[in-house]
Amino acid sequence: MAEKKEKQFTLREKLGALGPGFLIVGSFIGPGTVTSSTKAGADYGFQLFWCVIFSVIAVIVMQGMAARLGIVTQMGLAQNLVKDFEDRPVLRNLLCGLVAVAITIGGFAYMSGDLTGTAIGISALTGISTRIIAPVWGFCILLLLSFAGDALKYLEKLLGACVVIMAVVFLVTMFVVKPDLGKLLAGCVPNIPKGGLMTCLSLIGTTVVPYNMFLHAASAKRTWHSTDELPLCRFGTNVPMIIGGIVTGAIMVTAATVMLGMPVRNAMDMSIQLEPTLGTFAKPFMAIGLVAAGVSSAVCTPMGVSYVLAGLFGWETNRSDKRYTITNFLVLLTGIVIAGAGFNPIALIMAAQMVNGVVLPVVVGVTIYLTASRRIMGQFANSTLENVLGAAIFVISLILGVSSVISLL
Repeated sequence: MAEKKEKQFTLREKLGALGPGFLIVGSFIGPGTVTSSTKAGADYGFQLFWCVIFSVIAVIVMQGMAARLGIVTQMGLAQNLVKDFEDRPVLRNLLCGLVAVAITIGGFAYMSGDLTGTAIGISALTGISTRIIAPVWGFCILLLLSFAGDALKYLEKLLGACVVIMAVVFLVTMFVVKPDLGKLLAGCVPNIPKGGLMTCLSLIGTTVVPYNMFLHAASAKRTWHSTDELPLCRFGTNVPMIIGGIVTGAIMVTAATVMLGMPVRNAMDMSIQLEPTLGTFAKPFMAIGLVAAGVSSAVCTPMGVSYVLAGLFGWETNRSDKRYTITNFLVLLTGIVIAGAGFNPIALIMAAQMVNGVVLPVVVGVTIYLTASRRIMGQFANSTLENVLGAAIFVISLILGVSSVISLL
């Protein structure tokens, strides 16, 4: 019997497949990525560049697994977890509870970071304290989610365009400043400098965002309905993730070249790295970019957490279910309280990304378990290479997460 040929796709079909992947990239290219990458470069030069490489590999592997799971089963990641353990209720409840707690804590942290990032940008333009701006902006986001409806989609596209422009400027600046290639290559070798563990985990946590795996599985099952389209999904996942990783790397490389040894306290400090390209326009550009990145991420975060909990506990994933709406509100409210509590804004954003890095192993482990199962995935279960890469990602993220918790004790 002749082997079935892989379906060929046109360039137009491939470009159309980029949507779900860019949704994920738009979520993780926020204030956390800009802040973590800038801080890593300014504090440690190129020494943590390997974290960017690891993050790109991890996000490609894990988002690819999640998307494939969604297409093959036509269910989300959370629904698959519940179904697979339906005959083991105690273990099911334990795992669902663990995932729910991990995602919720990560969402609270990420929300506070998104609001703070936006507040830093607005503060740079107006001079108003971030303690005032962050809570006010949080309530504005709540109103947007509650009443904007279809208008929210257009706002997201506008903000997404702003983030793309900022990414392009960072890429151009990276080439303008001419980084030391020898030091850059040396930074590809895993090494955590003294005091750099939290920054390392922040870099990983800001790129490989736990709830994004749930969002990608749900988005993929809505976009594609046949396993013949798996190659198209793979293309639509890999290309955006690589682009997102390049942008993250460009920010870090630029900061390492221009800002090494300089303090990073606010948006004005972070804008220094763009002065070789933008000159006096660097400060307002960075401020506007942080606002756009913060809003685009802040809109995704409460919906991401709500979507995961809805899948775990059988809620509807729209405003008709009060539990879904209440979760949106609680994530935003918690973010508002934390962001307005008076913590150092840069430190708060870094801590938010670190928290996501700590809870990451839980979601990575669940995703690998589900996609490695032939009972669930059939012939589309993980390959040996995917299982090896997944196991390595799980172990490394677990070691870093546990180490960071121990260092705080």
